[in-house]
Amino acid sequence: MSRRSGILEFAVLGLLHEAPMHGYELRKRLNTSLGVFRAFSYGTLYPCLKTLVASGWLIEEPGGAQDDAPAALTGRRAKIVYRLTAEGKEHFEELLSQTGPDAYEDEHFAARFAFFGQTSRDVRMRVLEGRRSRLEERLEKMRASLARTRERLDDYTLELQRHGMESVEREVRWLNELIESERAGRDLKSPAHGEPARDTTEGAPGALPRPGDTPGPDAPGDTAT
Repeated sequence: MSRRSGILEFAVLGLLHEAPMHGYELRKRLNTSLGVFRAFSYGTLYPCLKTLVASGWLIEEPGGAQDDAPAALTGRRAKIVYRLTAEGKEHFEELLSQTGPDAYEDEHFAARFAFFGQTSRDVRMRVLEGRRSRLEERLEKMRASLARTRERLDDYTLELQRHGMESVEREVRWLNELIESERAGRDLKSPAHGEPARDTTEGAPGALPRPGDTPGPDAPGDTAT
């Protein structure tokens, strides 16, 4: 299984853990709620769903949109609703508890973070600290690379490297804030009285990092495939 396929399966299980959905709803939620899946098609989603059904983690049920005429009258096929099985729920909860290196990589971290509301605090802490450690290592490599090559770079390439470093530095600061909040027992969904709620929209300070936000040369293993 490719890393990206594994992330997609995790995200599908997570969304269906919230409620049963049909394929169109799933694709919409993956695109709008999980930005790492913006550029994927039904041709990617449906093989994933079939795999999860064959594994016993999902079941297919006949369903249809509200106010739709019966399929027999319209000639259209009834929509298939996908529901998590007991085994699928257990498998997803097992995946949520994992804190290995894959949880820290760019795309997988974004998907894991999207389901932090269903994740225990101790696991959240390990994932956040692992991500911070990984980015601090990346930042040191970027700084060393810039120091070695600064004199040979033109102004635009130099500026691009600086931009990459600044992006990583911003995410490290954001992770520091999250870790501090977790240690203090604060919940992002319930900001302290008088404090503004954290803005998690794309591009806002504290927003969920996206893989393309941290470009940087000499940072092997940054891109999931």
